[in-house]
Amino acid sequence: MARKHDLRAQRAGTVINMTSKRQESDLGRALIAVVDRLTDEFALELTHSKQWKLADVVAVLRSDFDDIDFHYHFETSAMRPDGGILSILDRLGTPRPILITEVKNQGTNDLRKAEGKPKQSKGNAIERLGKNVIGFRTAMKSEAIVPFVCFGYGCDFADDSSILDRVSTIAMFGPLNKVNVVNQGESGSFNRGSFFFREK
Repeated sequence: MARKHDLRAQRAGTVINMTSKRQESDLGRALIAVVDRLTDEFALELTHSKQWKLADVVAVLRSDFDDIDFHYHFETSAMRPDGGILSILDRLGTPRPILITEVKNQGTNDLRKAEGKPKQSKGNAIERLGKNVIGFRTAMKSEAIVPFVCFGYGCDFADDSSILDRVSTIAMFGPLNKVNVVNQGESGSFNRGSFFFREK
């Protein structure tokens, strides 16, 4: 069971570079606040995982949708969101995800301009995000919610940047900077998730 000290320890040592370190630090503090509030107000039993193995996702999908073929290639393959997966344990001890978080920083053209360099193409972080969102939406297909939240910042997300439409496409053309947890539409076909993006 992950409490705030356990969560802090689990997040330690997972950074790649200084930008990631700052993102992870901010996200880690936010996760600790979420865990504290849920524990204090609702006395929930929580667990936190750094990854969701594709083998585990496929096992649940095969059980829930036995008329559909599912596949993965390697036992070690996993989805690893920046903030991990926070779950409630149900009465049988099965984790039920309630928060999956990512942070994306994208865009160096503001720095390149200051250095007198030409613009670069945009989009790499968002393309990777799209793959993860497909995976998490599919993993949550049997649920009535998609508790995925992504925070993005950088000059590529300025109000005049067309990259925002790539994010809107990933959000199933839902509005950005709005909470979308509960699936919408007939049979919950719009399982969007929540995307908060701005330049600063």
